[in-house]
Amino acid sequence: MQKINLRDLYPDTYKTDVFVDVTEEVLATIRGQEQGDAAYERRKYRHKAHYSLNREDGIENDAINRPLTPEEVLEQKQLQEEVYAALMQLPAIQARRIYARFYLGMTVAEIAQIEGTDRRRVWASIRRGLKKLARLLDTAR
Repeated sequence: MQKINLRDLYPDTYKTDVFVDVTEEVLATIRGQEQGDAAYERRKYRHKAHYSLNREDGIENDAINRPLTPEEVLEQKQLQEEVYAALMQLPAIQARRIYARFYLGMTVAEIAQIEGTDRRRVWASIRRGLKKLARLLDTAR
C-alpha cells in the first residue's frame, strides 16, 4: 500500500493535505494517467496546438497526426511482413517470447510466470532473439 495526497490530485477540491492508502495497481494507474497527460501537453506544445479541437470526433487527432500516404502504408505493410518472416526464422522459444512481449504486450515477468521459468532467462532469450532478428533483417535488405 502506498500513501497519496489527494490535494496533489485534486487541488481545487482539497485545500488541506488528505492522505489515503491505495494499492500498487491504483498508484500505477494514477501515474500512468499523469504521464499520459504530460505527453499530451508536450505534443500540443511541439505541434503548436495551444488550443483544443477535441470534440470526440477525431479532429484533434487528425490535426496533430497527419494521415499516412498510400506509399507509407505500403512500406509499413512490407516491413511488417519482413519482420514477421524473420521472426519465423528464429528458434521457436525465442519467436514465441518476442511475439508475446512485443505483439501481445506482455511483460517479461508475465511470460516467465506462464512458462514457469526465471525472468532473467526470458529476458536474455528475448535480447538474443532481437539481436538475431536485427541480423536477419539486415541481410534481407
